[in-house]
Amino acid sequence: MFQRFSTGYSLAKQSWAVLKAEKQLIVFPILSGICCLMVMASFAIPLFLAGGGAELMADVEQDAKVGEENPMQNALYLGVLFLFYFVNYFVVVFFNSALVACAIKRFYGGKPTIGEGLKASMNRLPQIAGWALVSASVGLVLRLIESRSEKLGAIVSSLLGMAWAALTYFVVPVLVVEKVGPIKAIKRSGVILKESWGESMGAHFGIGFIIFLFMLPGIGLIVGGGLLLATVPALGVALIVIGVIFLLVVSLVSSAVSAISQAAVYLYGANGEAPDGFEADSLGAAFAPR
Repeated sequence: MFQRFSTGYSLAKQSWAVLKAEKQLIVFPILSGICCLMVMASFAIPLFLAGGGAELMADVEQDAKVGEENPMQNALYLGVLFLFYFVNYFVVVFFNSALVACAIKRFYGGKPTIGEGLKASMNRLPQIAGWALVSASVGLVLRLIESRSEKLGAIVSSLLGMAWAALTYFVVPVLVVEKVGPIKAIKRSGVILKESWGESMGAHFGIGFIIFLFMLPGIGLIVGGGLLLATVPALGVALIVIGVIFLLVVSLVSSAVSAISQAAVYLYGANGEAPDGFEADSLGAAFAPR
């Protein structure tokens, strides 16, 4: 376990070095976050109206059979929810694809620009839209499973979600490099995962653990600010605001670092060569044997 976290730290460090050399890559997570907020805002009112308010939200989450009390209303709600998932996934995948395209160009000695990344994503709109459609469908199915039972449904949904995330871990790099459709991308991702990482994703979780450690100061500021609200309100609010900003910055950086490391591991798994800026030993250690 320690070796896996060590590998994750090494990959995160090398990915961070790439991000420092190509600081403009941080723009993609920022644009993705802004667009996702805009999507959420644009769907909030129609989703609420289509669902009939908070009561329908509770019905969808708690009913053993979704729509048994008001099938038409719940069907409309689920339709709007699916559309929200689709647009949200499309935005996230679009900007992740742009970041991965730029990172891969950097790996081969090029000097990527924001415009080139966006152009790469535009050239892959059919693949991105197809993958967003598949992701939205799976997301809605998992939501329905979760709504069947408050506890068991949540557990089953979480387990299936984890398996799906592992299976599709390399989908975005595959879409960018191989320009295939979503089904072929899933199969290709599964093949790389099976042949290379086997049953372990130690490096992935290692990077996640490192990111969590960097988030702890921000979490501490928020908790401390909350404790001070009753006695020193001004200081408490200030600490909470600083903590939130800190977590936001860490989230943006971690998103870029994760995408860069994902692209590097994919290239190593696909052709066995370490990209520029990464050590073969670190990448090789990321591919735990089955």
